Amino acid sequence: MAKEVGFGILGLGRGRKTAQIATQTAGANLACVCDLQEEKAKAIAQELGCDWTTSYDHMLARDDIDAIGIYTSSGTHAKFANQAIAVGKHVFVTKPMDIDLNKCDHLIEAAKKANLVLAVDFIRRYRKTDHQVRKAIVDGLIGNIILGDLRMKWNRGQSYYDGGWPPGWRSRSSTEGGSAANQGVHSIDQLQWFMGDIKTVQGRCGTFNHEIETEDCSVGLLTFASGAFGVIQTTTCSYPSLGTTLQINGSKGTITMDKSGTVELLIEGEEEANIDQVEIESNFPDNIIEDMIRAIIDGQPVMVNGKEGRKSVAIFNAIYESSRTGSTIHL
Repeated sequence: MAKEVGFGILGLGRGRKTAQIATQTAGANLACVCDLQEEKAKAIAQELGCDWTTSYDHMLARDDIDAIGIYTSSGTHAKFANQAIAVGKHVFVTKPMDIDLNKCDHLIEAAKKANLVLAVDFIRRYRKTDHQVRKAIVDGLIGNIILGDLRMKWNRGQSYYDGGWPPGWRSRSSTEGGSAANQGVHSIDQLQWFMGDIKTVQGRCGTFNHEIETEDCSVGLLTFASGAFGVIQTTTCSYPSLGTTLQINGSKGTITMDKSGTVELLIEGEEEANIDQVEIESNFPDNIIEDMIRAIIDGQPVMVNGKEGRKSVAIFNAIYESSRTGSTIHL
């Protein structure tokens, strides 16, 4: 078995950071980066000491690439990932896995049939604090869980939706979801990871302050398999931008986390409670590149495989479907 994994990165927005990580991780070789914008691809390749191309087909044909990272518009993730799998490449995609649940399912099946690694890069799954929060909840540190709520209140101007490359991709329903599918999906993944399976979803969505095909405000009411309730609020219309807060309420305490991972732990009768009192095993990878290396070389499971990655897609799609139909969606 090879002791080095060759990587290719498609899409150099968020993908630029992942490409950089690949150059700093033992066991990784960044072979090539690919972007539609030639000048960007060339400049980043020069910076990172790798090859570049504007042709995804050219990247797929390279023998020195074992795994490809997809960092393109959300509605294209499954398409590009399937192309990689078809030529025998392991693959990982940025969040969300895709915006179409059927495409996620087909991708999962394709990777399984090809015996290739499929992973979703939810960067918060690699943070120590997130693992501590989950263990605190699972171990009953704050008692029986009653309610989990996500409040994501951001501000995005019209220029955000009109920009990007190709211009305007964030505003189109074929390439991007709304505030839940795009900005909120990291926290939606956290919420379901912390609290477990969801039974039902009721949702409302609207487009209030932008000229876009998708929503800029969504609300979801969840019932978890445990019996606990959940509330999801996401918007890009808030003025001022109020950030993101994820809060879990139990019968004996509350955990509050912001986007940066800062955690407040309050436990009944424990004035000095702190999340660092929660001990966890530290044998999880630091990032998606390390995760893929462990999976490909050592056969370790990735932090977020296809089945796990589709869960957040199922949740935001349920919010959208419930809003369209007025029905309660059963997951």
